[in-house]
Amino acid sequence: MQLPAAILPPACTPQAGTLVRRDRDPWPEDLLPPKGFDRAADVISGWDGYAPTPLRHLYGLAERLGVGALFLKDESPRFGLESFKALGGAYAVGCLVVEHGRDVTVTCATDGNHGRSVAWGAARAGCRCVIYVHRHVSEGRASAIAAYGAEIRRAGANYLESVRQAAAHGWIVVSDTSYPGYTEIPKLVMHGYGLMADEAFDQLQTRPDFVLMQGGVGGLAAAVIARLRQRFGEGGPTVIIVEPDRAACLLASAERGSLSEVEILEETVMAGLSCSEPSLLAWEIIRAGADWFMTIPDHAAEATMRWLARPATADAPLTIGESGVAGLAGLIALAASSENRARVGLDARSKVLVFGTEGATDPAIYQRIVQGSTDYVGETE
Repeated sequence: MQLPAAILPPACTPQAGTLVRRDRDPWPEDLLPPKGFDRAADVISGWDGYAPTPLRHLYGLAERLGVGALFLKDESPRFGLESFKALGGAYAVGCLVVEHGRDVTVTCATDGNHGRSVAWGAARAGCRCVIYVHRHVSEGRASAIAAYGAEIRRAGANYLESVRQAAAHGWIVVSDTSYPGYTEIPKLVMHGYGLMADEAFDQLQTRPDFVLMQGGVGGLAAAVIARLRQRFGEGGPTVIIVEPDRAACLLASAERGSLSEVEILEETVMAGLSCSEPSLLAWEIIRAGADWFMTIPDHAAEATMRWLARPATADAPLTIGESGVAGLAGLIALAASSENRARVGLDARSKVLVFGTEGATDPAIYQRIVQGSTDYVGETE
């Protein structure tokens, strides 16, 4: 099977990461019930500018990877924010302003995209917003948040430290991660995310065999898993969680059998997935609905971005950002290994769904990455 070097350079073998199987736990029926997702869909679909984002059918790449069909849910056009996050934080802010009035201050920590959604939601709802960013968040992403009228505060060496700072002031924290005593607002965020999954399943009009989801704290993956369960029941698709090898807190939790924190020694280019500890609520759902956990190196994500920007097939070019390509980069690594294909059951008939969860949310970083080579390599195993 011939693969483009832009996707799979020689160093980017499946052995560069980790692939872990975990048996599913019993399903937690009451954590994210359907009515919450239905309510969020009713509200968000009524917002000005709402339209379902496209589901891209990547015929050429599917053939190269040796799978039956490959679908990418493209979130780059979402509400002008270029990210699925527009669905979650903004929806939660709207619910909170309805409950408490406009005299509230909402706050959160962010690697870039969630804070943009919260700031946009606060601007829509007419309330004050303070966003905390850690020292590794790019100026481009911080400026994009400030453009919606939010006050930006830099605090902390990483995302988790910023989370703690945001929670220290008595304002309403609109976080996409949950912890003991703080779960109701993250549920609102996750209910908003569910609309993306609903759109994708409606557009597919068939049950996928595999769904590969990027990790982070797990909120998005948990929302998609919950909707998969509610749509397809116990016999749903095989779910694979993909994380940066520098920030694989969900894989660590799967290996240890309980929610675990990892130390981030070096920041990943997949900034939106640079999370050291899973969301408590999300982990409860992921442990009951995910089958495999895997990691990818940064250069796999970068190479996948280049391929999508300049595909050497008839597939149309796509602008998908660093965190947005993680699921697809994971699929590419799996597809290149006959051993791992057999382990997960991936074959020439498999229908695969991945989510391109962001566009060029920092255009300068995006352009710097995609200017690399898209040369070919020869036959792989």
